[in-house]
Amino acid sequence: MAAIPPDYRAALEKLRATIKSAAPEARETFSYQMPAFRDNDLLLVSYAAFKDHCSFFPMSKKVIRDNEKELAPYATGKGTLQFHVDEPIPANLVKVIVKARLAENAERRRRR
Repeated sequence: MAAIPPDYRAALEKLRATIKSAAPEARETFSYQMPAFRDNDLLLVSYAAFKDHCSFFPMSKKVIRDNEKELAPYATGKGTLQFHVDEPIPANLVKVIVKARLAENAERRRRR
């Protein structure tokens, strides 16, 4: 995070705090060389900064489909939500995504 420009760092720190508040038991890790959260044995979400934007990765096409209308301004491709530091994804929407991912992971564990 130290190498990230201050405005991007602030946006990602806010996103990180929102994720932690929605999933307090999740542990921080790295996946695909990006900061991520792990829900026990399963990945939950990840995020990163790029040259012209930040990205939030719900790691679930289903969650994106289920929230398609609300995520439309941020959806840019396969599983990626992009935002600019001056127009972040609303915290309540991030929490909806994280909680949906927690539920998905719980269902995956149940099926094993």
